[in-house]
Amino acid sequence: MNKSSTDNQSPIIDNRSQIKDQFNRVHDYLRISLTERCNLRCSYCMPAEGIQLRPRSEFMTAEEVIKMSKIFVSLGVKKIRLTGGEPLVRKDAEEIITGLSQLPVELAISTNGILVDKYIDTFKSCGLKSINVSLDSLKKEKFNTITRRDYFDKVMSNINLLMKNNFHVKINAVMIKGFNDDEICDLVEWMRDKNIHVRFIEFMPFDGNKWDWSKGISFKEIMTKIESRYGENVVKLEDGKNDTAKNYSIKNYKGTFAIISSVTNPFCDTCNRMRLTADGKIKNCLFSGTETDLLSAMRNGEDIVPMILESIWNKKAVRGGMESFEDFSDSSQNQKNRSMVAIGG
Repeated sequence: MNKSSTDNQSPIIDNRSQIKDQFNRVHDYLRISLTERCNLRCSYCMPAEGIQLRPRSEFMTAEEVIKMSKIFVSLGVKKIRLTGGEPLVRKDAEEIITGLSQLPVELAISTNGILVDKYIDTFKSCGLKSINVSLDSLKKEKFNTITRRDYFDKVMSNINLLMKNNFHVKINAVMIKGFNDDEICDLVEWMRDKNIHVRFIEFMPFDGNKWDWSKGISFKEIMTKIESRYGENVVKLEDGKNDTAKNYSIKNYKGTFAIISSVTNPFCDTCNRMRLTADGKIKNCLFSGTETDLLSAMRNGEDIVPMILESIWNKKAVRGGMESFEDFSDSSQNQKNRSMVAIGG
């Protein structure tokens, strides 16, 4: 017999058309990490010493990524975003993108941009139109400092290539006080004549990134800087139903900007996201310290649908159970997670 959604114990496991939690949030957006490897070493994402490399057998093959995705689609998933690490460093990335493009979903990718020119024809042929590119600074020296690599010119060239080919380009910029917060208005100005969407992201805590909110720039601080320069020309845009960002434009500017305020003003009440790590574990929240091993079960021939439903049913109301800013700032709670590179952005 099915249990009531008010008893907080069990999902309605015979409903295989939707993935819901006990707060009645429908989850139809899956983010799949293809790899923990990356050709950058961004300080907010990866520990300085890197992460321990593991045998390839511990990670999903291309066939398993596609098989797992088909199961999620059968449960109502409408959008899949590929992440990493850097998803395009996988030698079989083209095979995976092509395979997923056959599913009835919106397909998107988050990348650091370095290998975009190599895959742009694949993106086109597979109908992949939305590309998120990480770019935390418009200054080469700062870019090299935060990424610990020298790929600035390549990334900028590939961003321009994407725009030239009419892709929907979102620029993800993690804001860190005293490092790149002086570029907030520069990034807004950059979009004056470019059809891009700049997203300012509050600095979030993950294992190994030495998080301290004294380094953070809040939604309010970002808006204060922008409004002090642009005043009444700042226009609030209508946000989508499940948007993680608050969206804005500047009058007569071609591009738009947004702020993702996971720390100071979380958007959990409309969350529809699930994460599948490269080693086949489902995380029901970016900040959750718990995960469920779907890959091992699938390899053993088990039905993973009840495991998916159970995982999402047990999702906390807010940020993996860290409901207050004090909880979120407590290292004993916010460090019970993987590093960002091992989760998938």
